[in-house]
Amino acid sequence: MARAPSFAGLILAAGESARMGTDKARLLWHGKTFLEAHIDALTMHTDLVLVVAGNNAAALQPVVDARAAFLAVNPQPERGQFSSLQLGLQEVLNRGRDAAIIALVDRPPVQPGTIDRLRHALEQAPSGIWAVVPEYGGSHGHPIVVGREMITAFLQAPPEANAREVEHVHLSHIAYIAVDDPAIAANINTPEDYQRIPS
Repeated sequence: MARAPSFAGLILAAGESARMGTDKARLLWHGKTFLEAHIDALTMHTDLVLVVAGNNAAALQPVVDARAAFLAVNPQPERGQFSSLQLGLQEVLNRGRDAAIIALVDRPPVQPGTIDRLRHALEQAPSGIWAVVPEYGGSHGHPIVVGREMITAFLQAPPEANAREVEHVHLSHIAYIAVDDPAIAANINTPEDYQRIPS
């Protein structure tokens, strides 16, 4: 029997973007910033969208407000991305949702059909599957879709852990779904990386 979780979109956007030299959330892509495009993409597939910011919170707040999303601020972004993930997932639960579609702001958003396929895969998965991870060309990527059990696993992990370690511990509970979407594995870390993607 299919599950019917209540989904939130979660965008991790608290990084310093040191190698890029400018906040990757504000890079332009197809006439929108990465952040705007991610919010728009997740809004179509979720009940609400949360953005986790760090020292860039004041700059991102107007974008978040304009798109009727919600901002959560990581007070210690220097602790790394996993601290933002834990903060964001706790906020997902606090807002009464029990599943999340997690995206990283430092890459262009995936195709709408990819998000739909990943969400549907979790909804139709047996109860032993807690998360769905996309795969393209042998690489795993984002967004990942997590149910309550995986959210709990992330939240119960020690702060010094990382998402990859937690996923490795729970490999038997993760479904890897092949998708025809290279954006799931795109990494935009430098100006050179950014110049190679379609604008």
